[in-house]
Amino acid sequence: MTKPRTSRTATTHKALKTAPPAPPMERIHEKSTPGAQVFGVRINRRAADRLRAGHLWVYASDIESIEVPTGEPPALVPVADSRGMLLGTALYSPTSQIALRLVSRTSLDEAAWLQLLEARLRAAIRRRRPLLDKQTNACRLCFSEADELPGLVADKYGELVILQLLAKGLDSAAVRESCVRVLREELAPAAILERSDARVRELEGLSAPSLEPLYHPSDKDLSPGTPGTAGDAASSVSTEFRLNGLNFHFDANSGQKTGAFLDQRANYAAAAEWARRLGFASRDGGGRALDVCCYQGGFALHLAQFCAQVTGIDASRASLEVAERNLQANRAQIAAQVEWVEGDAFQILRDWSDAGESFDAIVLDPPAFAKSLRAVEGALRGYKELNLRALKMMRPGGLLVTCSCSHHVGWSELESSVASAAADARRRVRLLERRGAALDHPVVLNLPETEYLKCLVLEVE
Repeated sequence: MTKPRTSRTATTHKALKTAPPAPPMERIHEKSTPGAQVFGVRINRRAADRLRAGHLWVYASDIESIEVPTGEPPALVPVADSRGMLLGTALYSPTSQIALRLVSRTSLDEAAWLQLLEARLRAAIRRRRPLLDKQTNACRLCFSEADELPGLVADKYGELVILQLLAKGLDSAAVRESCVRVLREELAPAAILERSDARVRELEGLSAPSLEPLYHPSDKDLSPGTPGTAGDAASSVSTEFRLNGLNFHFDANSGQKTGAFLDQRANYAAAAEWARRLGFASRDGGGRALDVCCYQGGFALHLAQFCAQVTGIDASRASLEVAERNLQANRAQIAAQVEWVEGDAFQILRDWSDAGESFDAIVLDPPAFAKSLRAVEGALRGYKELNLRALKMMRPGGLLVTCSCSHHVGWSELESSVASAAADARRRVRLLERRGAALDHPVVLNLPETEYLKCLVLEVE
């Protein structure tokens, strides 16, 4: 006889617990005084879905309606979907294409936001502490959206900290005071300076930052975040820092971004390690390396530890002058013959490959070729051309390290362009590693823009 199923069903039902009721969805006007004007932003379904999936940006084109007080635009605004359901609180940038950057999934006032900012900045710094030691005393302390602080970037170069505020909603004395307080308490730096990208400043409508330090030991009587004074503070803009045991010069008043490319730190070390593994030092001539778009010599100096001859190419004379200073700062541990060549990388590679030049190791680290989706097609042509010329100059068993810092160029597109270049050059390439940015530039899967740097390490037959 078949056993009745009622008893098992009843037992199962008894074991189940009733789930607690979901909290009511909050509308942006529910806490407003009756009859008062409701301030806030409503966005379309596409943008709302993106926020619910974990992204933090809302583009100006996705805003359906906006009500803000007259006068100076507010730093913070509540954000709701088209039904008025609250999605969170965002930094507001009225002149930027990225109009909203979500900082909380709840409603926040300024005081609560500043407390949250300080807590998140402390957490970001503490996550990086294990990356710092005697060999490396520089890293990115805060990486904007990846650390839940959209528009806020902080870099440590030895005893100096460089702060970037890249969103209109961060452009306030209160935000600067909060950042300086946390940085001083967590790191006790020699100085804190603000250096924001000029192009971003224009797009965001930001005020020009003071050239004086936000903090300097001579400013003991100043409140945190108050610009310092000239004199002794003027000497705080330059120093030396260490990456992977090598010394690099830093000047806060020059260079790209905040002064150096810290995101390549682990890739510098990987390139040097592969040069050692492949035994370039024992080859005829001791190994010859080429660093294309070398900037201040990061890859070149690391390769110079295992190659007898190294050449760096860059279009910027100022960058090459710093690269030479960096070389001299490391002469105690670098015996290689190193030269710097100023000029257009495409033209130089074209000329040298046609002339039959050859190298054991070549690094390609060009600037971002695709700053928008529309530029991807042209960027891929540029990547292929650089890689084609490099592959034509590679000695058998050579090392090719090829990079892209264009977020809009994906892994498959970059690899396809290199594969196409290899086919045209009639070379076979073996993938040794796929690498990204260093750990102080974390990738958040819900924020694809955080995965921008791609590095292929290849052996060329």
